[in-house]
Amino acid sequence: MPDGQRQRAPSSGPLDGIRVLDLTSVVLGPLATQVLADLGADVIKIEGPEGDMMRANGVSQHAGMSSIYLALNRNKRSVVLDLKNEEGVAALRHLIAQADVLVHNMRVAAIERLGFGYEAVAALNPRLVYCMATGFGQDGPYKDKPAFDDIIQAGSGLVSLNTNGGNRPEYVPSLIADKTTGLVLTNAVLAALLHRERRGMGQCVEVPMLETMASFVLAEHMGGMTFEGSTESAGYARLLHGGRRPLQTRDGWICALPYTDRHWRAFFHAVGRDDIGDDCRVADKSQRNANIRKLYQRLAELILERTTAEWMDLFEQLDIPATPIHALGDLPEHPHLKAVGLFQETHHPTEGPLREIRPPMRFSATPLSLRRHAPSLGEHTHEVLLEAGFTREEMTRVVATTATAVD
Repeated sequence: MPDGQRQRAPSSGPLDGIRVLDLTSVVLGPLATQVLADLGADVIKIEGPEGDMMRANGVSQHAGMSSIYLALNRNKRSVVLDLKNEEGVAALRHLIAQADVLVHNMRVAAIERLGFGYEAVAALNPRLVYCMATGFGQDGPYKDKPAFDDIIQAGSGLVSLNTNGGNRPEYVPSLIADKTTGLVLTNAVLAALLHRERRGMGQCVEVPMLETMASFVLAEHMGGMTFEGSTESAGYARLLHGGRRPLQTRDGWICALPYTDRHWRAFFHAVGRDDIGDDCRVADKSQRNANIRKLYQRLAELILERTTAEWMDLFEQLDIPATPIHALGDLPEHPHLKAVGLFQETHHPTEGPLREIRPPMRFSATPLSLRRHAPSLGEHTHEVLLEAGFTREEMTRVVATTATAVD
C-alpha cells in the first residue's frame, strides 16, 4: 500500500470507480475523456514533459493554461511521465495494471514503438478497455497518414457541402471532426465497459476519424447512392438547394422554420399574404417541396419588413420554431442557458475566477458536477503515484527523470 494515500475527490456520477488513463492530446481525445470524467470516472491525464499542445492554443493568462485547454480538461488529474526513459515507461506500466480504460490518439506505429500497443498492454491487464482514436482505419491504405480536423472535413465530403451558396468550398469554423469523433469515442468506451461488465473481458476499440465523419455526413446525404442503379445524385436536396438561410429582419438576423402545413398556412394568414401560400401550394407537402426555393425566397422578403422582436412575438403566438441569431459572446446571457445554469462561475487556483460550462447531461440518481479544476502540468503526479503504491523513494526517481517545464 502507498505510504501517503490521499482520498480521491468525491463523485456521484455513474462512472464513479472507473479509472481512465488518458494519453490523448489536442481536442478529439481530451473532449472524449472529459465526458468520461464528467460522468464520474477518475481520469488521469498522462502528459509528456512538454504537456498537451493545446495548453498553448487559445486565450491565456499564464503559460500552459489556455482557454481551450481549460475547456477540455476539467475533472481530470495530470501526471507527467517521460516515456523516453525507463522510469517513465515503468510507471505507466504500473498504472495500466490498475486501470479500467486506456485512451490514446497517437499513431499506432508510434505507440507500439513505446511498448504500449494493444497486445503489450493486454498482457499487463487483460480486462482493460483499450480505445484508440486514429485518423484512418488500420485495415485501409491510409492507415499511416497524419490526420487533423481540416483533413477529415475535406476527406469526408463536409467541405464540399459548405460552399455558402457559391462555388468556393469552406471549412466549418469549428473543430467538428475532432469533436464528433470524440463523442463517438466516448460511446465506444461505454459500450466496451458494458461488455466487460457482462463478459469479464477487455478489448481493443478503434474509432477512426474519416470513417466516423463520412458516416456522420452521409446520414442524410446518401441520396441516390443508397439504391443500386439509381440515377439520382447523392445529397439531401432540401438542404443543398432548398434555400434555407438565416433571415435578415429590419434590425438583425433570425432563424425561422415554418415546417408543417399548418405552420405555413398560419404564417401567411397572420401576415395577410394568403396569396403567397396559395401560389407556393403550402397546403400540400409534395407540391410545397416542388416550390421550396421560391417559398423560402418569399419568406426572406417578408422577414425584412419587421424587427426581430416583432417576428419573435408572432412566431411564439403561432408556435413556429424560431430564434434570434446569437453571437458567441452573447451566449452566457441567452435566456434559456442562463436559466438552466449552463455557465458557472468557478475559481481556479492559478487562473483565478473562471466562467466554465457545466456537464450538459442530467442524471436524477447520479448527478454530475465540476468537481475538479483543469490541472496544471503534472499537478497530480505525486498524488497519483502514491495512490498507485509507489514509495516516496520510487516516486522521487520517476519525478527526477522528468523535466516539467512548458515551452
